[in-house]
Amino acid sequence: MKKILSVLLTAVLVLSLAACGGSPAPAPAPAPTPSSDAGSSTPAPAPAPAGNELITVGVINNDPNESGYRTANDAAMRATFTEANGYKATFYNNNDAAQQIATAQQMVQDEVDFLLLSPASTTGWDTVLKDAQAAGTQVILFDRMLEADESMYVAAVVSDMPAEGKTAVDWLAAQGLSEYNIIHIQGHMGSDAQLGRTGALDEKVAAEDNWNYVIQQTADWDEATAKTIVESVIDKKFNVIYAENNGMARGAVAALDAKGIKHGKGQDVIVMGFDSDKWAFEEVLAGRWNYMGLCNPLQADTVDQIIKDLVAGKAPAQKIIYTPEQGFDCDTLTQADVDKYGT
Repeated sequence: MKKILSVLLTAVLVLSLAACGGSPAPAPAPAPTPSSDAGSSTPAPAPAPAGNELITVGVINNDPNESGYRTANDAAMRATFTEANGYKATFYNNNDAAQQIATAQQMVQDEVDFLLLSPASTTGWDTVLKDAQAAGTQVILFDRMLEADESMYVAAVVSDMPAEGKTAVDWLAAQGLSEYNIIHIQGHMGSDAQLGRTGALDEKVAAEDNWNYVIQQTADWDEATAKTIVESVIDKKFNVIYAENNGMARGAVAALDAKGIKHGKGQDVIVMGFDSDKWAFEEVLAGRWNYMGLCNPLQADTVDQIIKDLVAGKAPAQKIIYTPEQGFDCDTLTQADVDKYGT
């Protein structure tokens, strides 16, 4: 879109000079580079497409095989950013932050109109964001936040990961156990989801004498790795599995089942997971799991509307938009909740 507009502008300028027969006019001064100061937090409106021209977007996401959440998130993005909906989209999926950053940098050099980011890591994006701003590529975050000044992106449609963690830990504290001996299975280290879901639990364990870690280790969102972690401490005393996604919770439960250890409602071990998988909701509904923190993967429609508004010259009403989420437990979850929120 940017290249076509530039060519058309040049052609009009040449024709007008030829018609007048005058001397070439001085070249126009380059447009100022947008400031990265916090005071310039609202980017300029995106240029409107010429005619039926497609809006170009680069979509950087994590591996859809990472979890059911990620599969749903990736599918929604691909179903939304299509030619039929007015887009020419390039998709890249990788859980490696360095690979994500390198690909995003190439997309900026290719002059995409919008760069949509679900960053595998919260840090390391400064150069990409500055180059995007200089190139006129507008950045929208989805799913996960990163550590950057708000002036460096136009909007963020994300989950409130610290709130997810606090809601889960508050629920766990309300269970009133005399002692909390926790197997904590972490997600991809340094990701927004891991930091938020870990942070609240770390604070509670540090503050309470009867809260203890039996083990705290990353399974990098992987079910089989989570099973191995639990197997490594299966003979120790524990009564809580706090897994930072549902796939890892399922791996942990497989290790419990292999040893005949009872878990779920009214049983020996509390099982906790996160995300939106319908099968995991059903585990909670059946009482085999105790809790699931909903993390809503369906953000594509909101991102689409933000882009359409920007192209029309309308800035987002909010800089950060949190997707609606909550915690569900085996005492209060209903089939209607499963049908409404499960993906």
